[in-house]
Amino acid sequence: MERRSRSTLFLMEQLIVVAVFAICAAACVRILTASYYMATDTRDIGNAIEAAENGVERYKAVSGDIGVTARLLGGSPVTIDGTPAAVVYYDKDWSICTAEDEPEYILSLKNNGSGAGASTLLQGELSVVKKTGEVIIAFPIAAQKG
Repeated sequence: MERRSRSTLFLMEQLIVVAVFAICAAACVRILTASYYMATDTRDIGNAIEAAENGVERYKAVSGDIGVTARLLGGSPVTIDGTPAAVVYYDKDWSICTAEDEPEYILSLKNNGSGAGASTLLQGELSVVKKTGEVIIAFPIAAQKG
């Protein structure tokens, strides 16, 4: 009898150890999954900011000329809602691609025209969005004509 009760206690102790290990492993998997998604979001934000900075600098350098800006960025000039715009497509690794390559990210730089009372100031809007439509970054821009 004594031998049987010792083995039962040992078995219960091992089951408790396995249960504690399983709980800790589940917590670790959840933490690792959350950190993966946070790292992906951080990478996307960093790359979107870099692409946006490039877009704004080129827009200002060419005095708001959308066609030249699009060419310098490696994108194409288009019309969005009746206003001139430049669109650049990026793949999942943030390399420039075409619309036919199923881009993951889209940078659009839209010219809204001249600001009120400032005929030499061109105003626009720049945004970087995921293909799902989620906006990563968006802000107004301006450039001096000529």
